[in-house]
Amino acid sequence: MSHEPRAVSWTGTALSLIDQTALPQTLRRLDIRDVDALIDAIVRLAVRGAPAIGAAGAYGVALAVAQARRENWTDGRLADAVARLRAARPTAVNLAVCVDRAAGRIPEGLDAVLAEADAITRQDLAANRAMAEAGADWLLKRVAADRPLRVLTHCNTGALATAGIGTALGVIRELHGRGLIETVYVDETRPLLQGARLTAWELAQEGIAHKVQADAAAAATVVGGLVDAAIVGADRITRNGDTANKTGTLGIALACAHAGVPFMVAAPVSTVDLTTATGASIPIEQRGEEEVLNLIGGGITAPDGTRTRAHNPAFDVTPGTLITALVSERGVLEVSSGQLPGDHWS
Repeated sequence: MSHEPRAVSWTGTALSLIDQTALPQTLRRLDIRDVDALIDAIVRLAVRGAPAIGAAGAYGVALAVAQARRENWTDGRLADAVARLRAARPTAVNLAVCVDRAAGRIPEGLDAVLAEADAITRQDLAANRAMAEAGADWLLKRVAADRPLRVLTHCNTGALATAGIGTALGVIRELHGRGLIETVYVDETRPLLQGARLTAWELAQEGIAHKVQADAAAAATVVGGLVDAAIVGADRITRNGDTANKTGTLGIALACAHAGVPFMVAAPVSTVDLTTATGASIPIEQRGEEEVLNLIGGGITAPDGTRTRAHNPAFDVTPGTLITALVSERGVLEVSSGQLPGDHWS
C-alpha cells in the first residue's frame, strides 16, 4: 500500500513511534529512548492497537536492556522495568506475549532481543496480509453481492494499530484493492475518537470512500440495511471465541445478529489467549474519568465538580455466539457455528 504509515519502527538507537494523539491534524514522530517514556506513550495511547503495542513492547525490552547497560542497573531493576512494561495495558494480550518473547532472549544480549522484536514485526506484517486475503475471500463468498460492498468498522485497526496494513482495516483495504468497496461507515469511537481521528485519516490516505458516524448511529445503520457486513478487530480472544474489543463493539454485534448481517473479527493468532476460557475472565481496562467528562483538547461536557462521575471501560466483550467469522493468518473460523479457537488454533 502506497500510504502505509509505520506506527512502530526501530532507528538503531531509539524506538520511533507515530504520536497518534496528534492525528489527524499533525503527523509527528516520537523518539523513545527509555522504558518510562515508552510506558507513558502506551498508557496515553500515543501508540495503540494490540499488535502495534505488542511490537512496541518487544522493542521496549531492547530499550530496557540498553538502559540497564547505560545506567548500571541490577538484574532486579531490569526485571522490574520489563514487568512494568508488560503490565502497561492489561486487556490486550499481545503486549504481554511479545514482551515475554523478547525478554526470553535477554540472557543472549541486546542483539538477540532486537532480533526477536524484528521477528515479531515481520510476523505481524505477514499475518496482516494473510488475514486480509482470507477475510476478503470469505466475505465475498458469504455476501455474494454483485456490487461493491458497504461495510462498517469500529475504532482503528489499520496500519496505525499494527506493524502492517491492518487487521479489520486490512480486510477492507484488500476489498478496496479489488474494487469491491462502495463505502465504509466509520464509527467515531468515543471517547477518544480513534475512528474519526485515525481510521478516517487512514482511509483518506488510501482514497477509500467513507462516512464518519456517531457511535449511537451504528445499530440503526446496520438494522436499516445500509451495510453488508461489519468488520472489527480484537484485543483478546478467549478459548471459546469470546472477544474483547473497543467499547461499543458489543452493540454492533447485537445489531448484526438481529439484522442477519455478517459480523467479522480480524486479529492475528497472537491475540488468542487459550489460557482464558471465556470473556468473563478478561480484565477490562478502566480509563480516567476525564476522557468522558471532557472534550479532547479541552472543554467540559458534564457538570463540573465532584458529584458527576464517569464510567469509562476501554473495552467490552462480545460473546463468540455473536461472531459470524473470526479471521487470522491461519484462516477463518465460523465461531457462531461452533468452530472455536480452542479447538482449531491450540
